Amino acid sequence: MSTSFHLLADAPAQLLPARELMAFTLASHIILVPLGVAFPFITLVMHYRGLRRKDATALLLARRWSAVMAVQFALGIVTGTVLSFEFGLLWPGMMGRWGDVFGIGFGVEAWAFFLEAVLIAIYLYGWRRLKPRTHFLLGLPLPAAALLGAFGILAANSWMNTPQGFSLDSEGNPVDVDVWKAIFTPMFGPQYWHFVVAMILTAGFVVSGVYAVGWLRGRRDHYHRLGFAVPFTIAAVATPVQFVLGDSIARSVFHKQPVKFAAMEIVWKTDTRVPEYLFGRLQEDGSVKGGIKIPLLDSFLAGFSADTKVVGLTSVPADQRPTATQATIAHWAFDLMVLIGSVLVLLALWYGLVWLRYRRLPASKWFYRSAACAGVASVVAVESGWIATEVGRQPWIVYQNMRVAEAVTFTRSTTLWIMLGVVMLVYVLLFGSFLVILLKMRTRWRLADEQRAAGGPPTDAPEADTPYGPRAPVPAGDAPAASGDAGAEGDHR
Repeated sequence: MSTSFHLLADAPAQLLPARELMAFTLASHIILVPLGVAFPFITLVMHYRGLRRKDATALLLARRWSAVMAVQFALGIVTGTVLSFEFGLLWPGMMGRWGDVFGIGFGVEAWAFFLEAVLIAIYLYGWRRLKPRTHFLLGLPLPAAALLGAFGILAANSWMNTPQGFSLDSEGNPVDVDVWKAIFTPMFGPQYWHFVVAMILTAGFVVSGVYAVGWLRGRRDHYHRLGFAVPFTIAAVATPVQFVLGDSIARSVFHKQPVKFAAMEIVWKTDTRVPEYLFGRLQEDGSVKGGIKIPLLDSFLAGFSADTKVVGLTSVPADQRPTATQATIAHWAFDLMVLIGSVLVLLALWYGLVWLRYRRLPASKWFYRSAACAGVASVVAVESGWIATEVGRQPWIVYQNMRVAEAVTFTRSTTLWIMLGVVMLVYVLLFGSFLVILLKMRTRWRLADEQRAAGGPPTDAPEADTPYGPRAPVPAGDAPAASGDAGAEGDHR
């Protein structure tokens, strides 16, 4: 009988549904995180361009993006709150014993959410009501608040990967907590910057992908060119930086979490001159099926030398390492993330070379097809990165201090499965409503643009002219329609 089967049979019945519930809610929430963390920054870059160049189109884009940002933030609060509750409901063993050590990260995130909500409200309210410079300056703290939220959650997660800042008493409970050491763990720096840059490039590719689709459909006006160029340029600059940071965090995992590194690279025995496997499958006996084997490469990537010793999974007992299946999942997620990152670097280089040589956007349809897919691909890369991080750490919820099975709730497994079904249904409705709202906003804005281009009265009064200063006077003959639009104007500000 396989080792994986024995370990699964010994696990509490609640473990599988609890992990599935946590995985589903986290995977759903992380779709929204890039827009929550980086979209305010991209919006403010567009806002600054509009003010600096007196470009009404850039201001129009910034204003519309701010509306999308607010809707996305509202949904992110819901999914983020569910995750916060799940930590206490599904993993009471961890929170009960270790909450005093690393819980400050969740507190920082909560304050950041509150601050960001206030700042978004001020930013939305400021259009037409504040002076342009004042409005822009009041929006500048938004990216900092978003980064503060990322700081809190990454501090907690990096502590789970490399716990420190405490001592253990005779009963194994943490005492003498040092908050600063608990926040700034060995993995915090690599994880935080890798995450932040990932959010920036993902948000850039997602937003620019919308306008790449418009370009492919023949919309090649200044509005769509600008809507594509600004976020894509930000993403293109961030992509090679992310490639370097990704190499750095992989090396940090090699030194600080060698067993996780062995899982991500499916290394069975500690050795030198270790080959690299691309998308292979680790078997229970340590052999690897499928994939592409590249001799010596794993050792070279780990330490810049073929003689670098790489720790294998068998360096620790079976109950202290990921199973063969878990290692394969972490390995595939890691390889997929690296593959997508490499393709995005090539796309960024394509864009950069065309711009440097011709000072214009690329004209190839294949470029815009690739750019349209880049947003989805970057989200998949983010999901893959979290899978590699969390699955590769198994069986530990607090690395080398507490197993996942020790932290799980005592709630009946049947109840947890029902909760999973309910949450999945609610999330489908939430994300479906989010998509419907975005489509309605797009349709309304497109109708307003078409009406304005035709020279007729705009269908969306707040977007009829620049976002600052008094509105254009309404002809006397249109007075009834104007009064009917007053409520719409209030709604869209």
